[in-house]
Amino acid sequence: MATPLITTRELVKSYALGGFVVQALRGVSLNINTGEFVAVMGPSGSGKSTFMNLLGCLDTPTAGEYLLAGERVSGLDSDALASIRNRRIGFVFQSFNLLPRTSALENIALPLLYCGVSADERNRRAAERLAEVGLADRGHHHPAQLSGGQQQRVAIARALVNNPVLILADEPTGALDTLTSCEVMALLQQLNAKGMTVVVVTHEHEIAEFAKRVVLFRDGHVVEDHAVERPKDAAALAAQLRAEQIPDKAQA
Repeated sequence: MATPLITTRELVKSYALGGFVVQALRGVSLNINTGEFVAVMGPSGSGKSTFMNLLGCLDTPTAGEYLLAGERVSGLDSDALASIRNRRIGFVFQSFNLLPRTSALENIALPLLYCGVSADERNRRAAERLAEVGLADRGHHHPAQLSGGQQQRVAIARALVNNPVLILADEPTGALDTLTSCEVMALLQQLNAKGMTVVVVTHEHEIAEFAKRVVLFRDGHVVEDHAVERPKDAAALAAQLRAEQIPDKAQA
């Protein structure tokens, strides 16, 4: 059998708050294979965001193991974790996290700057990724000149520019309307169809229905883990919503 892309073994994360110890994760063991599309759900305080932070090497566990592509990363220092983040993981956030005074192309190319990639190569790869998300003609636009959906597409292009093995999306549709949410999820489904592993944290059941697998957290435990028999087609739903927004000329 192939080695899972993500393996966690009895993962524990505790925080000291005001003299008390809060256990955010209580022994989470989970495998995610290459090419999966997983939605991580749970109420506030369930541990889902903590789990995402550990998968993204933004934090370290109190106990337990985390392996990414067979490499044990749970015991690495901050510099080594930063290197893994930059080489292997692409992040997509609810608030887009784009630099406001920087063009779309420059925002996308930013991770390559930290890798010492030449300016010409940065621009080439950024332009390729921008075209991949359908915004080839928006490269010189600043975030304020883009819609929310376009900004999230730029953020996804930025997440892809380093050719990661994993996309982590934290509430990627939280700031978007229904149609735009479907368009963003359609893009993530397209990336997954090409073999990209995608993990989305969401509190919305409607968004989780686009994934192939749902993992439910509660009180720091995984309480449910099931495959989605028939994931919804985000592109088809977006097309339906767009059609419903077009006035019927016959009735005009």
